[in-house]
Amino acid sequence: MSDDGQFGLSLIAFVGSVFSPYYAWARRSGKTDPDNFCALNVALYSRNNKRWCMTERSRKYCSRSASRFVIGPSDMYWDGTSLTIRVDETGSPIPHKITGTIRIEPRQLFRFSTALDAQKKHRWGPIAPSAKIEVDLSKPFQKWQGNAYLDSNEGDEPIENGFHEWDWSRSLMRNGSTAVLYDMKYKDQSQSILALRFDCQGQVSNFDPPGRKVLPPTAWRVSRGVRSSAPVEISEQLEDTPFYQRSLLKSELLGEKVVSFHESLSIPRLVSPVVRAMLPWRMPRRF
Repeated sequence: MSDDGQFGLSLIAFVGSVFSPYYAWARRSGKTDPDNFCALNVALYSRNNKRWCMTERSRKYCSRSASRFVIGPSDMYWDGTSLTIRVDETGSPIPHKITGTIRIEPRQLFRFSTALDAQKKHRWGPIAPSAKIEVDLSKPFQKWQGNAYLDSNEGDEPIENGFHEWDWSRSLMRNGSTAVLYDMKYKDQSQSILALRFDCQGQVSNFDPPGRKVLPPTAWRVSRGVRSSAPVEISEQLEDTPFYQRSLLKSELLGEKVVSFHESLSIPRLVSPVVRAMLPWRMPRRF
């Protein structure tokens, strides 16, 4: 989010895209190379202009090293202190460009990773729970700075093998620490929750999560909830899709009023043949 609250950005780099219908269809034939299904998803949010791009590309257009990840005309480069993302993407089905440079400078790097499931086949960890972001875009024209969050997910199996749904949120606390909540329901309907706080000195601590507040379903009827010790206000609905939603929430956590990025994912919706048949309209593929 920008310091003035007028702009927001979500960016996801995929290797073996978890949302890819092409990757799912290819897996039916057996073991598949995840490097053949890479994408850079960029979503921009502002009061009068929202843009969303996600073009999947084959190994022919991608490469990876310890410091650089090339995805077609876009790339990400780590220089030891900051991550620079050069974006050159086009939306679909209505073509609109997102072009420019994004720089993320971590305030504190973490080497923390934890399993999300009992079998430890799915893992998550923040790389920089709090970071400075500088955005310099030519299309659309945006130039701003603010606070950012950077994390990583990885898995040894398709997401639908283990999960039914989840809610995730992250909140910037008054002292600069970041609180993350992962509320998960598994395929067998069992549940678990992660409630972790990442401080500015690189320490990680657990906290007792408050009770779950059920939120109204989205326009696409995706169910969602969040942990809060006070009533919750949906400040802004950023994304509303058949299987996934992203929003800004105002709630209370650890005795503080917070604004949180909140996301909900419905796995049965994601793997629905109807939804997967719809996705190529928004997520084209370049071979």
